[in-house]
Amino acid sequence: MRGKRDDLSYEEYLQEVKNGILTENGNCPVTLLLLMIQGKWKSRILYQFCIHDKIRFGELKKQLPGITNTTLTNALRELVRDGLVTREQFNEIPPHVEYSFSEMGRDLLPVFYAMMLWGFKHEKDILSSK
Repeated sequence: MRGKRDDLSYEEYLQEVKNGILTENGNCPVTLLLLMIQGKWKSRILYQFCIHDKIRFGELKKQLPGITNTTLTNALRELVRDGLVTREQFNEIPPHVEYSFSEMGRDLLPVFYAMMLWGFKHEKDILSSK
């Protein structure tokens, strides 16, 4: 199946995915998102935007133990570049920057919800297999 299909119901998806669902450019539509959120930190950063409407760099760093300033800076730049996060700079004393979900990023909330449900459902099996 080719072409834009953001109007598929879940039932239609289950039927049509067997034939392959591709974007207009011939790509798997899931790959686009996975490329934007891949890596150790991006999904964790995005989860913080589920919790906080707006968050400053320093607070975000506190919420992500183990992340370096460089890694957080690079990940935020990529998330802003990819359109999932907005960066708002306040030129006041002292200057500061706030990050938040963009409109496209907020569209991920149902995805995170589905992932959360999956995580709760399978957590015991996953942890017991490690």
